[in-house]
Amino acid sequence: MQEKTKPALYGPLMMLIACILFSTGGILCKLIPWSPLAINGVRNLLGGSLIGIYLLATHHRLRFNFKIFIGAICMGGVTTLFIVANKLTTAANAIVLQYSAPIWLILLSALLLKEKPRAKDVITIVIVLIGIVFFFLDGIGSGTTWGNIAGFGAGLFYSGLFLLNSLPDADALSSLFIGQFGTGILLTPFVFRESDFSVVPVVTVICLGLFQVGLGYVFFNLGTKYTAPVMASIIAGIEPILNSVLVMIFWGEMLKPLALIGAVIVIAAILIYNIISARKPKGPIVQDPS
Repeated sequence: MQEKTKPALYGPLMMLIACILFSTGGILCKLIPWSPLAINGVRNLLGGSLIGIYLLATHHRLRFNFKIFIGAICMGGVTTLFIVANKLTTAANAIVLQYSAPIWLILLSALLLKEKPRAKDVITIVIVLIGIVFFFLDGIGSGTTWGNIAGFGAGLFYSGLFLLNSLPDADALSSLFIGQFGTGILLTPFVFRESDFSVVPVVTVICLGLFQVGLGYVFFNLGTKYTAPVMASIIAGIEPILNSVLVMIFWGEMLKPLALIGAVIVIAAILIYNIISARKPKGPIVQDPS
């Protein structure tokens, strides 16, 4: 049966909803006084379960091979390090550093796939690295350096996930489900070390799992099917900005001057790079998976 034509704004609307859901990660994590491993375990267990229901509802066959397995490991790594970064540095630092994933994707493609970087790739890498230097300069002596390193690592893991999912025999949804559900099974036992099971942390972690990652990826999957690449890349750029604004409004968490400069540099460089790349057959368009 031929699929019905969707309204023109259907795809962008789904993408926008996904970005809004993803952007709540920063403010919600701050409400949970648990360790990052406990938070991410429960969050992924719930999110993975919802993704599993989505796979069944859409009759998407779950697949498994080496590439999907490594992709699942990358998914677990990026979600875990994102939570760690949120606990050790500002939420804005964490998401912007993770948002630099296309840079590491370019480098991994050059190292592993022997794809020669183009001039725009090299220029973007240099600009983003300059922006990242501002983050680390701002973190020296403030106790946020390890959080910045975790955010940096989250970007590396996600670039690996994106690279693997672009290869033959890969399946993004299978890696997403296995990575989230598997991470949930491995890390959820850490919750038994916690002592605060009051209403706020319990309800918040449920919201993180079902809405921030679970429904977030359902809407993202629907959106990418019906959104032009250029429009998708522009909408993707909303997420790190909205995340930073939300934590500023709800937590009064302000970027320091150097980190603010770094954030502007990184977001602008990646957004421009994604828009340019989306106009051509090749080039990564990365959306936050955390």
